[in-house]
Amino acid sequence: MNKSKKFLAIGVIAALGLAACGSDDDSSSSTDAPAETDAPAETDAPAETDAMEETDAPTDVAEGGSYVTLDAACEAFDGLEAPDGFRVNLVTDIGKVNDGTFNQFAFEGMDAAAECFGIEDTSFIETVSEADYAANIATALENDPNALVTVGFLITSDTEEAANANADVDFIGIDQFLDEYPENMVGVVFNEDESGYIAGVLAASLSESGVVGVVAGREDVPPVVKFVNGYTVGAASVNPDIRVLSIYNESFTDIAKGASDASQFIGEGADVIFGAGGQTGSGGVAAAAEAGAWGIGVDQDEYFTTFASGDAPGSEYLASSAIKRVDLVTFRLIADSILEQFEGALFVGTAANDLITYAEAHDADVPAEVTAAVEAARVGLADGSITTGLCGIDGLVLGEGSACD
Repeated sequence: MNKSKKFLAIGVIAALGLAACGSDDDSSSSTDAPAETDAPAETDAPAETDAMEETDAPTDVAEGGSYVTLDAACEAFDGLEAPDGFRVNLVTDIGKVNDGTFNQFAFEGMDAAAECFGIEDTSFIETVSEADYAANIATALENDPNALVTVGFLITSDTEEAANANADVDFIGIDQFLDEYPENMVGVVFNEDESGYIAGVLAASLSESGVVGVVAGREDVPPVVKFVNGYTVGAASVNPDIRVLSIYNESFTDIAKGASDASQFIGEGADVIFGAGGQTGSGGVAAAAEAGAWGIGVDQDEYFTTFASGDAPGSEYLASSAIKRVDLVTFRLIADSILEQFEGALFVGTAANDLITYAEAHDADVPAEVTAAVEAARVGLADGSITTGLCGIDGLVLGEGSACD
């Protein structure tokens, strides 16, 4: 089996086995978190394809932890070099390649691939408006890339259309779910419910008030819903009586709105704030930390982005970040393109394949017993002894009208 199949197989099979596949109406809610439930052994998750056979993958996990470094990933490809003229382009979701969110993580994956494999030709386009998605993809295709990375759920249909029209280009779609993929498109999705669950365990373990909050992005974006509901379930697994405050926002880039949301939640008693909405969520995390409440970042380690490697105010209150390894997925799929072993399929990043994990505490004085609880949650999600009870497609509770029912 080729390396593309190897990589895709682990993610999809793990996701199926674990049954884990917003709007500025400012819909804010305060709910008692539901008790943790076990997900059914089988769900109506995406059907397995020929590219999903189980096999071995490169062993590039750093010893003693779940975080796969890009240097280790590079070493696993044993000196692979891109052919002369090989080109990779990237189109962001709304935002920039240094915005501290998954746009930046995708860019860093491309950049690491360029360095590792000797790719001299790369470029990126930063999207300003949803109306620009199709035009930005078209512009990126003008210089004939071998691979094109597009970032975000909202750009899915434009990516699919471009893939169908450009069979000689390998398309990597981050956070993009389809019932069926073109042969030259890999749709990468993550079990954000697992990531949110880990953040929820951390939040409830740290909270002294019994009230925690989450500042989220758009409610019509499934990864955001999975983060929010996973957070709620994870918090409840620690404290069934915990109160979880949540709000969805129309914009992923409104830092001031995120800060305002966090301040409102703190005023209602929350002492931990999770940001699950791009820069909007990061604004909430930063505001919470500056106010002396705990913050939990998202997507990548916000200690190095939002908190400027400890130079920004409040870094001592950033307890962790719920990480989805967009960088590593991007890196590996670019390698598959170089190897001419790229095949269209669904790929799912999970705790089981080390693509859902969390960041260290850095400057924060997080008690050892809290860290132990968080690691136990990650391990339980990875080995299947813990399930979130949420649908991996839309993040809704299984058995209650989710897309998996």
